[in-house]
Amino acid sequence: MKNKLIMAGVGLLGLASPMMAQGTSGGAADLRLPAAYIAMGIASGLCGLGQGKAVASSAEAVARNPGATAAIRFFLILGLVLIESLALYTLAITYIATVK
Repeated sequence: MKNKLIMAGVGLLGLASPMMAQGTSGGAADLRLPAAYIAMGIASGLCGLGQGKAVASSAEAVARNPGATAAIRFFLILGLVLIESLALYTLAITYIATVK
């Protein structure tokens, strides 16, 4: 099973290599687009992990102290907004970086 996964990964990398085949007029490869994809993927993944942790912690806090639900909800929404802003900033930066 492990060998099949390794071969599948190598095959996918081989299929992705034509993306780097086009050169620019200077001869150097333009790596802005692949770097933007990687940056957006990392930011989105980590934002998802952060949001999951925040929601889980707030649910646990409400279960422990139901009287503080309003305050917990306020800080949960504030935290989720700040976490989501990271993904939106990354999206804007990658868009600006890829536009020529």
